[in-house]
Amino acid sequence: MPIPAPNLYPSFNVVRLSHVELVVTDLARSRAFYADTLGLQITHEDEGSIHLRAMEERGHHCLVLRKGAEAMVEALSMKVYSEEDLDKAKDWFGAKDLPADWVARPFQGRTLRTQDIFGTPLEFYFKMDRLAPIHQKYALYHGVKPLRIDHFNCFTKDVDASVAFYNEMGFRVTEYTEDEESKRLWAAWMHRKGGVHDIAFTNGRGPRLHHTAFWVPTPLNIIDLLDLMSTTSYLANIERGPGRHGISNAFFLYVLDPDGHRIEIYCSDYQTVDPDLEPIKWDLKDPQRQTLWGAPAPRSWFEHGSLFNGAEICEPILKAQPIIAP
Repeated sequence: MPIPAPNLYPSFNVVRLSHVELVVTDLARSRAFYADTLGLQITHEDEGSIHLRAMEERGHHCLVLRKGAEAMVEALSMKVYSEEDLDKAKDWFGAKDLPADWVARPFQGRTLRTQDIFGTPLEFYFKMDRLAPIHQKYALYHGVKPLRIDHFNCFTKDVDASVAFYNEMGFRVTEYTEDEESKRLWAAWMHRKGGVHDIAFTNGRGPRLHHTAFWVPTPLNIIDLLDLMSTTSYLANIERGPGRHGISNAFFLYVLDPDGHRIEIYCSDYQTVDPDLEPIKWDLKDPQRQTLWGAPAPRSWFEHGSLFNGAEICEPILKAQPIIAP
């Protein structure tokens, strides 16, 4: 189906993705992975939760780990441009008969909790506690030296419908994969902040979170992380990579946290600020869309994902599949 024309004047203004809240079964294990190994900085810690940020971020957190009996995703969060945009967002979701409620979140101002058309839990806020900059405190840099959160990727049963919904919110498509036989979208990358994506959608059993990505300075930082993980009992947590994507041109590595939440370590994509930038189309059967160097992704990359709290999982409408490694 055709990519929708960009909506340059949406009903409310989303600035960018902000943070993700993951439910984890063992806070100490997750702390060792995210803080001690990946190198995110702890900004708050108590018996039930840990808040973390990356090195360039001034907001209080980009990741919240909350202890629970079952691993899942509590919410994907976005920052809006103003307090007024929060009220506009509440009206917009309400007009679509989607839940839209004010919730209290630590270290944030008013927060709107809602969901997309398939049940993905979303939260929007304007104000978050600001912290002193640490990007020049080089003694704190360790692990993969994460600079900032970059994007989410979600499984959805209908990529065309997800793209249409987020396009209404002003998200613009940068690249996409189309099944040539059905002319339906198999995947799409959408942004607000001027990179390749704030959120992407992949055909599959959904809604589920495929991964959360963190931006790092260089590919060499990814090599350092591989050496570290392979010698500190995390060898089995390395899922895919390193490599370079065809889509986005980014250098990547995919790893799994102790609960199976997938994390991408990511750098070297490109700028997409111009509002009239044409999306790049990829054929589903082109092996270079997955990895520019031609290596197919493992089967787990197309099947494994994290459950969203309260969302009902549905089978995908599109049955076509790309080339998958044995």
